[in-house]
Amino acid sequence: MDNNINDSRWGVLYCPKGGLGKGAAQWKKIQRVLDERGVEYDFVQSENTDSVERLTRMLINNGYKTIIIVGGDSALNDAVNCLMEAGREVRESVVLGVIPNGLINDFARFWNFKESDVAQTVDWLMKRRVRKIDLGCIRYTNKKGENCHRYFLNCVNIGLIADMMNLRRQTHRLFGSQTLSFVVSFVLMLFHRLEYFMDIKINADEVKRKVMTVCIGNAYGYGQTPNAVPYNGLLDVSVVYHPEVTQLIAGIWLLLTGRFLNHRSVHPYRTREVEIVETRRAMVGIDGRMMSTPVGSYKVSVEQEVVNFLIPE
Repeated sequence: MDNNINDSRWGVLYCPKGGLGKGAAQWKKIQRVLDERGVEYDFVQSENTDSVERLTRMLINNGYKTIIIVGGDSALNDAVNCLMEAGREVRESVVLGVIPNGLINDFARFWNFKESDVAQTVDWLMKRRVRKIDLGCIRYTNKKGENCHRYFLNCVNIGLIADMMNLRRQTHRLFGSQTLSFVVSFVLMLFHRLEYFMDIKINADEVKRKVMTVCIGNAYGYGQTPNAVPYNGLLDVSVVYHPEVTQLIAGIWLLLTGRFLNHRSVHPYRTREVEIVETRRAMVGIDGRMMSTPVGSYKVSVEQEVVNFLIPE
């Protein structure tokens, strides 16, 4: 790569859904659209999930001012965390964009980018409409006693939904179909733990009881924080108490139809910071990817207008 990159030239990071060697047809489709529209770009392909941050860092260090992630929520999460490691001056000069191509594309969906319409996505990206967006940040202590943090675009899940998303990723590797993996993972969840004792501080309230799942959203939160937006300096929080089986089924229906907050077991909040005092080993997911369960208490907050992001017209 040339260290003297034209500012208008895109650095494209392609993340195949199934890892190296898969998804060649999808990349050819994207490449054809880029070439037809005369986009100047160079592209690199990730070998696995661990390589996204390394390749993003390489694109930044090589002077690309527009970095397009062809991937899903977890790939975007890696790119954002890499970008946040750069100095503020560097970060201010870089614009991040997405062409959805992941197992989960919830943040792209928030902006109405569709995996099925690559041409529309590229046309919007070429308009270069930039918006500064917020990031959520979870600060925690790991098993080695080290203070750590991780940024997120979409949400942090604690409890049942994090467990379910973990199962969904595992079953997707076995079955391939997203719909089938969702159904199978839901059935398997019937045999999993459905509630956890939690102690959570939100604004002036303290939730100290058995809870099924918590979603802290900077955006949609996979339908659990449908009113959250990544540009108001606030996080939306949905705390779900353990409903009866019939209520659980109704809750899933409301989730799928975009009316999740209407369920009587869902308790919504809006805040700048959440303190998780205790969760009794509940699983934690960040932008759809599982993280090692933090040791002890941890906090989730929001950092306002820290990343330049390409949005639709």
